[in-house]
Amino acid sequence: MLLHGDYARLLPALEPMKIDQFVLEYATPRAGDIDVVGRKLADRELGLGVVNPRTDTVEPVEMIVAKAEKALDYYRPEQLFLNTDCGFGCFAGRSVNVEDVACQKLCAIVAAAKDLRRKYC
Repeated sequence: MLLHGDYARLLPALEPMKIDQFVLEYATPRAGDIDVVGRKLADRELGLGVVNPRTDTVEPVEMIVAKAEKALDYYRPEQLFLNTDCGFGCFAGRSVNVEDVACQKLCAIVAAAKDLRRKYC
C-alpha cells in the first residue's frame, strides 16, 4: 500500500531538523497541499517534486509552473528547486520508466524552470 496524506503528521519530526533543504514529493495528489509544508518549513530550501516518474504521462509545463508558483507563495525563488518525485531509479532490476518518457519529463521540468526564471528572477 502506498503512503497517503499530507506532510502534517511529519512536521513535528521535520521542523527541528538542522538541514538546509527538504526534497518532497508533490507530483501526486496524495502528498496534499503545499500550504502544510510552506507554513512551517519556508525557512529552508524546498526540492519540489513536480513529475511522477512512475507514469507514462508527461506533465504539462503549465502544470509544473502552477505547482511551483503555489510554492512561491511561501518560498523565495532561490529557495525552490524542481525535482522528480523519487527519481527514475530502478526497482527489482528494471527501470521505473523508459528512457524516452524520462527524458520528456526532464525536458518539461527544464522548460518550466526557464519560464519561472523569466517571471521571477
